[in-house]
Amino acid sequence: MTIVIDCFKLVKGTGKSIGIYNVAKNLTKALAGMEAFRGRIVVLGNRKNRADFECEGVWFREISAPFENKLFCILWELFLVPFAAGRYHPDKVIYPRGFAPMICFSRSVVIVHDLIPFYYHRHFRGYLNRIENFYIMWRLKASVKKAESVVTISQASKDDIVTTIKCDAKKVHVIYNGCDRVEDLAEVKEPKPYILAVSSTLPHKNAAGIVRAYEEYRRIAEQPLPLVLSGVKKEWMEERIPDFTNLHITCCGYLSSDQEFYTLIAGARIFLFLSLAEGFGLPPVEAMRLGVPVICSDRSCLPEIVGDAALLVEPENPKAVGQAMKQLCEDNALRDTLRERGYARSAFFSWERAKEAYGELLRHS
Repeated sequence: MTIVIDCFKLVKGTGKSIGIYNVAKNLTKALAGMEAFRGRIVVLGNRKNRADFECEGVWFREISAPFENKLFCILWELFLVPFAAGRYHPDKVIYPRGFAPMICFSRSVVIVHDLIPFYYHRHFRGYLNRIENFYIMWRLKASVKKAESVVTISQASKDDIVTTIKCDAKKVHVIYNGCDRVEDLAEVKEPKPYILAVSSTLPHKNAAGIVRAYEEYRRIAEQPLPLVLSGVKKEWMEERIPDFTNLHITCCGYLSSDQEFYTLIAGARIFLFLSLAEGFGLPPVEAMRLGVPVICSDRSCLPEIVGDAALLVEPENPKAVGQAMKQLCEDNALRDTLRERGYARSAFFSWERAKEAYGELLRHS
């Protein structure tokens, strides 16, 4: 069985593709390690992702085309990819970005990570380019309906797909993301204690909500810890929060180094994640795997992912979040309890488990 994986558009660290990129990379390596697919995995990639996707058991094919040109990428995903994939006579083609072409010569498996574009259409209309967002929504709908199989990364996302796109629930399969070996990349240090939050400048990541919750925490805590905010630059915050420079917050932007990122997580006393919508929500799982107690939003899939291994909070209630931060920072016994629960919960999300689920789907669907 030959499997082609379309990774042509994926570039590490760009926009929303950060999570998709990591899933595609880990999935490729996992399938390449399976006896049934070894040497039968073809990756259609670009010059920037060759280093991550060209591994043992994979035929990497660099597409010499302008992968950063939006117009060409639209042509690629609509019409060109089936011809490029067809050269290898695949049994199935996997589309990690969730977009299948208009014409499929082979059986297709699309991975739909979330329906965030629909969320923006409902809650943040006008924030994204309306034409581009309508195009993405249309493409997701068409791809889900056309695909032989659809994979998504949480039950909440499956429910959203079935309800919003109105497709057959039987062809939508939940395969959770894996979270393996992050502890191998984290350096053990003894820095001054701090709270770590991960966000971005996108509205659904709720960076401003994190700042307001931290303000409340500083108001009620006797000895408040500083906050480190990853994924957001200081200049962006200063434009939106007038008194930001006086809040004892360090913004470190996007960290492209996995070792730097996981070391930052491992050194935190608590981890804060206040997203308003997610398809899976990997950062809280990574924090749990590294033994850091988590405070997590109670929205979308996040309660499903963290279970009882985190404190769940209403992300748009800064007083409730601030109180939870104070409680977890000051309660050693609670931190120990969540740390042990976190180790157990994060162990469930492994690429070994995901690999077997994908292998079963590819062999028998």
